[in-house]
Amino acid sequence: MKKLIAQFAKFGVVGGIAFLIDYGVMVLLTEVFGVNYLVSATISFIVSVVFNYLASMRYVFTHKEDMSRRREFIIFIVLSVIGLGLNDLCMWFFTGLLGISYLISKIIATAIVMVYNFITRKIFLDAGDQPVPEQIADSVE
Repeated sequence: MKKLIAQFAKFGVVGGIAFLIDYGVMVLLTEVFGVNYLVSATISFIVSVVFNYLASMRYVFTHKEDMSRRREFIIFIVLSVIGLGLNDLCMWFFTGLLGISYLISKIIATAIVMVYNFITRKIFLDAGDQPVPEQIADSVE
């Protein structure tokens, strides 16, 4: 359980930085360049996914040795596209239907997508406590 809590904490730090990138790009595009909030939310989400992939797979999740980096990246992108759909649906629902400021809607959407991201990445991408080959070799000696 301690490992899971530590992993979630790392995920939170990486996610927090990704959120700052996502939120900052969205506000910049919307407020400075006049881009529609749904378009800017989509663009900013995509920008943050690139950072999130690199940081998550380096610092949060353990690479599955039986999975190629290409397959890992494709799975990450597929999960992220679903997360993007969930993000945009939340943005539309909270801002478009309920009339909540897009700035607040983005925070709500991020919280929802964060839970989805952790669970799906943990299931599909994390080797978890599977020993890596060096650990297996060390335990035999």
